[in-house]
Amino acid sequence: MLSIKGLDQFHGESHTLWDLDLEVPRGRCTCVLGRNGVGKTTLMKAIMGEVAIQKGQIRFDGGIALERERLEARSRLGIGYVPQGRQIFPMLTVEENLRTGLAARRDKVRHVPERIFELFPVLKEMRHRRGGDLSGGQQQQLAIGRALVLEPRLLILDEPGEGIQPNIVTRIGEVIRQLIAEDGLTVLLVEQKLPFARRYADHFVILDRGRRVAGSRIAELDDEVVKQYLTV
Repeated sequence: MLSIKGLDQFHGESHTLWDLDLEVPRGRCTCVLGRNGVGKTTLMKAIMGEVAIQKGQIRFDGGIALERERLEARSRLGIGYVPQGRQIFPMLTVEENLRTGLAARRDKVRHVPERIFELFPVLKEMRHRRGGDLSGGQQQQLAIGRALVLEPRLLILDEPGEGIQPNIVTRIGEVIRQLIAEDGLTVLLVEQKLPFARRYADHFVILDRGRRVAGSRIAELDDEVVKQYLTV
Protein backbone atom coordinates (compact mmCIF):
# COMPACT_ATOMS: atom_id res chain seq x y z
CA MET A 1 0.00 0.00 0.00
CA LEU A 2 2.86 2.39 0.85
CA SER A 3 6.49 2.00 -0.20
CA ILE A 4 9.30 4.36 0.80
CA LYS A 5 12.78 4.07 -0.71
CA GLY A 6 15.96 5.98 0.15
CA LEU A 7 14.22 8.83 1.97
CA ASP A 8 16.42 11.70 3.16
CA GLN A 9 15.10 14.72 5.03
CA PHE A 10 16.82 17.72 6.59
CA HIS A 11 15.70 20.27 9.18
CA GLY A 12 17.97 23.23 8.57
CA GLU A 13 21.45 21.74 8.67
CA SER A 14 20.32 18.75 10.72
CA HIS A 15 19.98 15.47 8.82
CA THR A 16 16.78 14.01 10.33
CA LEU A 17 15.97 10.98 8.13
CA TRP A 18 18.80 8.93 6.61
CA ASP A 19 18.30 6.79 3.49
CA LEU A 20 15.13 5.35 5.01
CA ASP A 21 13.19 2.43 3.55
CA LEU A 22 9.71 1.40 4.70
CA GLU A 23 7.09 -1.02 3.38
CA VAL A 24 3.50 -0.82 4.66
CA PRO A 25 1.57 -3.89 3.46
CA ARG A 26 -2.04 -3.56 2.42
CA GLY A 27 -4.68 -4.52 4.98
CA ARG A 28 -2.27 -4.62 7.91
CA CYS A 29 -1.19 -2.39 10.81
CA THR A 30 2.45 -1.33 10.72
CA CYS A 31 3.83 0.36 13.84
CA VAL A 32 6.81 2.73 13.81
CA LEU A 33 8.64 2.58 17.12
CA GLY A 34 11.57 4.47 18.62
CA ARG A 35 12.64 6.76 21.41
CA ASN A 36 11.74 10.45 21.45
CA GLY A 37 13.38 12.56 18.77
CA VAL A 38 14.42 9.77 16.39
CA GLY A 39 12.32 11.03 13.44
CA LYS A 40 9.00 9.19 13.73
CA THR A 41 6.76 12.26 13.47
CA THR A 42 9.03 13.76 10.81
CA LEU A 43 8.50 10.63 8.74
CA MET A 44 4.71 10.96 9.01
CA LYS A 45 4.91 14.63 8.03
CA ALA A 46 7.10 13.74 5.05
CA ILE A 47 4.52 11.21 3.86
CA MET A 48 1.78 13.83 4.14
CA GLY A 49 3.84 16.59 2.50
CA GLU A 50 4.08 18.78 5.60
CA VAL A 51 7.88 18.74 5.40
CA ALA A 52 9.98 18.63 2.24
CA ILE A 53 12.21 15.69 1.42
CA GLN A 54 15.60 16.05 -0.20
CA LYS A 55 15.81 12.61 -1.79
CA GLY A 56 13.84 9.41 -2.09
CA GLN A 57 10.57 7.95 -3.33
CA ILE A 58 7.20 7.62 -1.62
CA ARG A 59 4.86 5.37 -3.60
CA PHE A 60 1.21 4.90 -2.67
CA ASP A 61 -1.31 2.30 -3.80
CA GLY A 62 0.75 0.65 -6.48
CA GLY A 63 2.70 3.53 -7.92
CA ILE A 64 1.36 7.03 -7.17
CA ALA A 65 4.40 9.22 -6.52
CA LEU A 66 3.36 11.08 -3.37
CA GLU A 67 6.48 13.24 -3.35
CA ARG A 68 5.16 14.88 -6.52
CA GLU A 69 1.71 15.56 -5.09
CA ARG A 70 0.67 18.76 -3.35
CA LEU A 71 -0.04 18.54 0.38
CA GLU A 72 -3.81 19.02 -0.02
CA ALA A 73 -3.99 16.37 -2.75
CA ARG A 74 -2.70 13.53 -0.59
CA SER A 75 -5.85 13.18 1.48
CA ARG A 76 -7.95 13.14 -1.71
CA LEU A 77 -5.88 10.18 -2.88
CA GLY A 78 -7.19 8.21 0.08
CA ILE A 79 -4.89 8.93 3.02
CA GLY A 80 -6.38 9.83 6.39
CA TYR A 81 -4.03 11.50 8.87
CA VAL A 82 -4.39 12.03 12.61
CA PRO A 83 -1.41 14.14 13.72
CA GLN A 84 0.16 14.16 17.13
CA GLY A 85 -1.86 16.49 19.37
CA ARG A 86 -5.13 15.80 17.49
CA GLN A 87 -5.54 19.38 16.10
CA ILE A 88 -9.33 19.49 16.21
CA PHE A 89 -11.21 22.79 15.92
CA PRO A 90 -12.13 23.66 19.52
CA MET A 91 -14.82 26.22 18.67
CA LEU A 92 -16.65 23.98 16.18
CA THR A 93 -19.12 21.33 17.28
CA VAL A 94 -18.31 17.65 17.00
CA GLU A 95 -20.45 17.36 13.88
CA GLU A 96 -18.89 20.46 12.33
CA ASN A 97 -15.42 19.02 13.00
CA LEU A 98 -16.42 15.78 11.33
CA ARG A 99 -17.88 17.61 8.35
CA THR A 100 -14.54 19.30 7.66
CA GLY A 101 -13.31 15.90 6.52
CA LEU A 102 -15.92 15.75 3.78
CA ALA A 103 -14.04 18.30 1.68
CA ALA A 104 -11.32 15.72 1.00
CA ARG A 105 -13.70 13.07 -0.34
CA ARG A 106 -13.47 12.22 -4.00
CA ASP A 107 -17.24 11.80 -4.33
CA LYS A 108 -19.98 14.34 -3.59
CA VAL A 109 -21.18 12.90 -0.28
CA ARG A 110 -21.93 15.76 2.11
CA HIS A 111 -23.09 13.96 5.22
CA VAL A 112 -21.08 12.26 7.94
CA PRO A 113 -21.16 8.48 7.36
CA GLU A 114 -23.11 6.62 10.03
CA ARG A 115 -20.16 4.26 10.26
CA ILE A 116 -18.26 6.91 12.25
CA PHE A 117 -20.91 6.96 14.95
CA GLU A 118 -21.01 3.16 15.02
CA LEU A 119 -17.28 3.07 15.72
CA PHE A 120 -17.36 5.94 18.23
CA PRO A 121 -20.86 6.22 19.78
CA VAL A 122 -19.73 9.05 22.06
CA LEU A 123 -19.42 11.30 19.00
CA LYS A 124 -23.10 10.83 18.22
CA GLU A 125 -24.06 11.57 21.81
CA MET A 126 -21.98 14.77 21.77
CA ARG A 127 -22.43 15.82 18.15
CA HIS A 128 -23.69 19.28 19.19
CA ARG A 129 -20.98 19.89 21.81
CA ARG A 130 -17.97 22.04 20.96
CA GLY A 131 -14.78 20.14 20.34
CA GLY A 132 -12.93 22.13 22.96
CA ASP A 133 -15.37 20.96 25.64
CA LEU A 134 -14.52 17.27 25.14
CA SER A 135 -12.05 15.28 27.21
CA GLY A 136 -8.70 14.34 25.70
CA GLY A 137 -9.91 10.83 24.91
CA GLN A 138 -13.09 12.12 23.28
CA GLN A 139 -11.06 14.60 21.22
CA GLN A 140 -8.84 11.77 20.00
CA GLN A 141 -11.88 9.78 18.92
CA LEU A 142 -13.10 12.90 17.13
CA ALA A 143 -9.77 13.35 15.36
CA ILE A 144 -9.80 9.73 14.20
CA GLY A 145 -13.44 10.01 13.17
CA ARG A 146 -12.68 13.12 11.12
CA ALA A 147 -9.91 11.24 9.28
CA LEU A 148 -12.25 8.32 8.63
CA VAL A 149 -14.96 10.56 7.16
CA LEU A 150 -13.11 10.63 3.85
CA GLU A 151 -13.15 6.79 3.79
CA PRO A 152 -9.38 6.44 3.40
CA ARG A 153 -7.51 3.40 2.18
CA LEU A 154 -4.54 4.27 4.40
CA LEU A 155 -4.91 5.70 7.90
CA ILE A 156 -1.88 7.30 9.57
CA LEU A 157 -2.03 7.74 13.36
CA ASP A 158 0.70 9.60 15.24
CA GLU A 159 0.66 8.41 18.88
CA PRO A 160 -3.12 8.02 19.20
CA GLY A 161 -2.84 6.91 22.84
CA GLU A 162 -0.80 9.86 24.06
CA GLY A 163 -2.22 11.45 27.20
CA ILE A 164 -5.60 9.70 27.24
CA GLN A 165 -7.23 7.24 29.60
CA PRO A 166 -6.49 3.50 29.22
CA ASN A 167 -10.04 2.44 28.33
CA ILE A 168 -10.08 4.86 25.38
CA VAL A 169 -6.65 3.62 24.27
CA THR A 170 -8.06 0.10 24.27
CA ARG A 171 -11.10 1.23 22.26
CA ILE A 172 -8.86 2.88 19.66
CA GLY A 173 -6.88 -0.34 19.31
CA GLU A 174 -10.08 -2.32 18.89
CA VAL A 175 -11.30 0.11 16.21
CA ILE A 176 -8.00 -0.28 14.34
CA ARG A 177 -8.42 -4.06 14.23
CA GLN A 178 -12.11 -3.75 13.32
CA LEU A 179 -11.36 -1.45 10.39
CA ILE A 180 -8.66 -3.78 9.12
CA ALA A 181 -10.84 -6.88 9.42
CA GLU A 182 -14.10 -5.42 8.11
CA ASP A 183 -13.03 -2.64 5.74
CA GLY A 184 -9.61 -3.82 4.58
CA LEU A 185 -8.04 -0.59 5.84
CA THR A 186 -4.25 -0.23 5.98
CA VAL A 187 -2.88 1.47 9.10
CA LEU A 188 0.48 3.14 9.72
CA LEU A 189 0.89 3.86 13.40
CA VAL A 190 3.45 5.77 15.47
CA GLU A 191 3.45 4.54 19.04
CA GLN A 192 5.71 4.54 22.09
CA LYS A 193 3.64 2.13 24.18
CA LEU A 194 5.12 -1.28 23.45
CA PRO A 195 2.15 -3.29 24.87
CA PHE A 196 -0.21 -1.42 22.52
CA ALA A 197 2.01 -2.15 19.52
CA ARG A 198 2.33 -5.83 20.42
CA ARG A 199 -1.42 -6.21 20.86
CA TYR A 200 -2.72 -4.36 17.82
CA ALA A 201 0.04 -4.15 15.17
CA ASP A 202 0.99 -6.79 12.59
CA HIS A 203 4.43 -5.44 11.71
CA PHE A 204 6.96 -3.08 13.28
CA VAL A 205 9.74 -0.78 12.20
CA ILE A 206 12.21 0.79 14.64
CA LEU A 207 13.92 4.13 13.98
CA ASP A 208 17.06 5.31 15.73
CA ARG A 209 18.63 8.69 14.94
CA GLY A 210 16.65 8.91 11.73
CA ARG A 211 17.65 5.48 10.44
CA ARG A 212 15.72 2.25 10.18
CA VAL A 213 17.50 -0.20 12.47
CA ALA A 214 15.01 -3.08 12.71
CA GLY A 215 11.72 -4.29 11.31
CA SER A 216 9.70 -7.47 10.88
CA ARG A 217 6.49 -9.11 12.04
CA ILE A 218 5.48 -7.91 15.50
CA ALA A 219 5.83 -11.45 16.89
CA GLU A 220 9.56 -11.25 16.10
CA LEU A 221 10.17 -8.15 18.21
CA ASP A 222 12.45 -9.66 20.85
CA ASP A 223 13.68 -8.39 24.20
CA GLU A 224 17.21 -7.73 22.95
CA VAL A 225 15.99 -5.32 20.28
CA VAL A 226 13.65 -3.66 22.77
CA LYS A 227 16.51 -3.14 25.24
CA GLN A 228 18.84 -1.74 22.60
CA TYR A 229 16.51 0.68 20.85
CA LEU A 230 13.38 1.28 22.95
CA THR A 231 14.28 1.11 26.63
CA VAL A 232 14.79 4.58 28.16
